[in-house]
Amino acid sequence: MSAADLQTVLDLGDREAVADLRTFLARARAIDPAGAIRLQAVGTVLAMYVCVLRPRMLGERTPTVLGMRAMPLARAADVDTTVPMASVADRLARLADDGTLLDVPPSSVHVPWAAVTPPRGPWSPIGEVPAEVLAAAAAGGMAEVAAMVPEQPGAAMVDGARAAVWGREVDGADGLPAGAAFAAEALGFLRPTESLGMFESGPWLRISSLRGHVLCRVPGSRG
Repeated sequence: MSAADLQTVLDLGDREAVADLRTFLARARAIDPAGAIRLQAVGTVLAMYVCVLRPRMLGERTPTVLGMRAMPLARAADVDTTVPMASVADRLARLADDGTLLDVPPSSVHVPWAAVTPPRGPWSPIGEVPAEVLAAAAAGGMAEVAAMVPEQPGAAMVDGARAAVWGREVDGADGLPAGAAFAAEALGFLRPTESLGMFESGPWLRISSLRGHVLCRVPGSRG
């Protein structure tokens, strides 16, 4: 495999990994059908980031909330690109039954959230939060947003409702915005009876389960 191939093809290794990526993409596209995914491969580890929430205008209190999945690669790669999720989904759909080689879409997109890079570390543990607490915060927030937004809202009204609800702290999880709970629920990271670890690094917070991570930063807070 040439150096160029290393930068354009990702070997996911097995069908289980392919199915896992399909599921992650399907959940992320349900949140934002026209959204993008950042593919960051370093050696034999692939990190995949999607944006669940972000501020739409200066001064808005909506947190930046990213979902992240990591998986091993069968062959080393060196990739850092942000591409449409639809393009990746199309390529996965065209794989043969035993196919594991994912062609990275050649056309990148420029989205503001991809320039806001969470740190790799160090991350300091600051506690745990039960999955039931996050699930309740997500359900309550979704119901509240739905009640606040009329049938044909303007963009400003939708953004204002999201900022008010998802920027609020989760009860029992100091500093963690409810938007992180929404992301963990929507991306399938929660399981009943489990707890997620909470970590901080500078202005960023992270909650982590075996199924993925949610990284968030609230505008103007935590330094």
